[in-house]
Amino acid sequence: MNSPINIAIFASGNGTNMQAITDFFAHRPEAGVRPALVVSDNPEAYVLRRAEKEGIPSVVLSKSSLGNRDEVMPILEAHRVGYIILAGYLRLVPEFLLEAYPGKILNIHPALLPKYGGKGMYGHHVHESVKAAGEEVTGITIHEIDADYDRGKIVFQAETPIDPVADSPEDIAAKVHLLEHEFFPKTIGEWIARKEAQK
Repeated sequence: MNSPINIAIFASGNGTNMQAITDFFAHRPEAGVRPALVVSDNPEAYVLRRAEKEGIPSVVLSKSSLGNRDEVMPILEAHRVGYIILAGYLRLVPEFLLEAYPGKILNIHPALLPKYGGKGMYGHHVHESVKAAGEEVTGITIHEIDADYDRGKIVFQAETPIDPVADSPEDIAAKVHLLEHEFFPKTIGEWIARKEAQK
């Protein structure tokens, strides 16, 4: 049997997507994907407690550390990380990581790109903008990343109807989270399988 493909999950907050990803692959050993490391830029992030509970190694890296190839790469190499998953990670990925993992870094955005993307458009900022615009549909975009915020190759999108009058930004966020947890883990597995088949 081939060794599992190790992924690093980068997250800045609660870690519900990290949990969904971990649960998904724990029940699908045939997928051959294993969360091997959690990386956070926030020492208070609840995702670190989730990682501890799941027995997944974690590391907290400051903004300056995250920008330092000599600090980051040895950690990823030590955990034999093959792919990086951004799951609620708010910082721009440094260029050296894009070079080290070309086409192997996947992000999830809580809107239907190219709408409501770009610098500063994350979390509640996105849902408030969707509400203010009177949208009747929102959703998620799962995409590879490049040097620009939210501009990489789109891998998958899913939509959900929203009520432009009755739904609050919090209501919109709840509907988007359901899509994230349903589709992100599955899409990661399919995306990695395609990448590995292309080798």
